[in-house]
Amino acid sequence: MEKLSFKHISIIYNEDVPESLEVANFTKNSLEKRGINSQTTPSKKFDKESSFVITIGGDGTLLKAARFYAPMDTPIFGINLGRLGFLAQANIDEIDFAIDSLINEKYKIQSRMMLSACEGKILALNDIVIKGDTFSRTSKLFLSINGKVVCDYLADGIIISTPTGSTAYTLSAGGPVISPELESIVIVPICPHTLTSRPLVIPAEEKIEISGRINCSNLKISADGQNTLDINANDSIIIQKSNTKAKLVILEKENNEFYSILRKKLQWGVAPER
Repeated sequence: MEKLSFKHISIIYNEDVPESLEVANFTKNSLEKRGINSQTTPSKKFDKESSFVITIGGDGTLLKAARFYAPMDTPIFGINLGRLGFLAQANIDEIDFAIDSLINEKYKIQSRMMLSACEGKILALNDIVIKGDTFSRTSKLFLSINGKVVCDYLADGIIISTPTGSTAYTLSAGGPVISPELESIVIVPICPHTLTSRPLVIPAEEKIEISGRINCSNLKISADGQNTLDINANDSIIIQKSNTKAKLVILEKENNEFYSILRKKLQWGVAPER
């Protein structure tokens, strides 16, 4: 089993969340009580030398850190201050328990598939979203896979998602939930104007190409809802599985496997109360 290195721990906090610095300092003190040094760092300033990263905030903070640290194979552990925190592994009241679990090697490190686009300028753990630059109008977007035309969408946009991202924007847009242990790609149109435009699940090795050309002068492409680039609509956008993988630290604790989290945090399959 791959093990964590506590040599250079960075505790990354979201400076836009008022209590995040306080929680980061609490986490730092908890580590120091156990003889482990660490440093607190705002999410706008990452440390390339980190051997292990703990994020304080919501899933957005963890996703931002994942895109930065994945190329360096640095493991990430999330402490949740957000509403859902689907990727985070501990809440505020579980910090001491989580640190003890990490020290006692009661965890596993999962490699999560990522997507890349625009010659590596875009890297995403959850999803890549493409929309026209005129948000008040739908756009016509053309989809090809492995050089073969698949369809054209009249829609607000297209989501290209990893299994990790299948429980995020993709799910809200009507896409399927996929276990993160699988390697596949989900393609979901956003508010399509055709009833036959359904989500597609394809093998991870497929090469996706999307272009505009109609009803928009530019396309906007974003990674995990954060990084955004403007692309000429006449240019094709190539999206494919990245050679880079994110490393997420998963605690070994009761009801912490994917399906239990799905039920607990998304109320999956829970019958309505009478």
